[in-house]
Amino acid sequence: MQAVSRNDAKMRLTGRAARLTGRAGKGQAAGARRPLKDPAMPDLPYRSALFVPASKPRALEKARGLPCDALLFDLEDAVAPEAKADARAALAAALGAGGFGRRARIVRINAPATPWGAQDLEAAARLDCDGVLVPKVGGPADLDAARCGRPLWAMIETARGVIEAPAICRHPDLAGVVVGPNDLARELGARETPDRMPLWHALQAVLLAARAAGIVALDGVCNAIDDPERLAAECRQGRDMGYDGKSLIHPGQIAAANAAFAPSAAEIDLARRQIAAHEAALAEGQGVAVVEGRIVEALHVETARATLRRARAIAEREAS
Repeated sequence: MQAVSRNDAKMRLTGRAARLTGRAGKGQAAGARRPLKDPAMPDLPYRSALFVPASKPRALEKARGLPCDALLFDLEDAVAPEAKADARAALAAALGAGGFGRRARIVRINAPATPWGAQDLEAAARLDCDGVLVPKVGGPADLDAARCGRPLWAMIETARGVIEAPAICRHPDLAGVVVGPNDLARELGARETPDRMPLWHALQAVLLAARAAGIVALDGVCNAIDDPERLAAECRQGRDMGYDGKSLIHPGQIAAANAAFAPSAAEIDLARRQIAAHEAALAEGQGVAVVEGRIVEALHVETARATLRRARAIAEREAS
């Protein structure tokens, strides 16, 4: 097996991450490459990604003022079959009117094989959005069928999707993945537990695949909208695992996700001190520094710089 250098891996991650905010122009061919970076939306955080039913005008209007990092406009589960066409039209009007700021605007379509999928994809190619979220992705072919000239996101919510996560995450049009714990638990026959133990393997498998491919990974929703302690615990667990953020089903969950998936003041302070100590060590001809009794090498500095970049991106997002 051919070894991959750190520089090669970094270049691959940069190329993948650049597609997260690439915006396809109207009429862009399906599968076409997008610009590497959209200067209007640099390094977006994805701490909180709120599902917004496209069939509810009040929810669409309210979304403009919410402090979440991403909006997942839903044409699928949240919309009754008889309301699909009206929801599609309402969403097109809302996105066309604008006012959503620097939030990532991602549209969850109905699966291409459903009666509404083709029309959703046709509309998505024209919508003023930042990506298309494809439900129940079980393999790369499901993403091929959803190509519409927009960056794609994959809902991984089936056993097959978890097993095929490495191949899914390597898809050239994929910008990120979202875990769907409810459908996955149903398919597995798993019991719902506060610690989510039955889904640990799946959560880690999806995250590993996303990290290997250099794309965004969002933890799944918390159903307990009236249990702030459980929500906070799930957010901490997802952040400890390494997820970038969490998908949400209620605006009341945004604050907890934003807090959990942001670097704390202590983490930011430590990052700065690690960088300063390492630079001082290098100036003295040493390759290793010590901060708080722990060694600081180049890999720790890389993590520290990533922490500061994330903090800056969040500050810019909240200032917009």
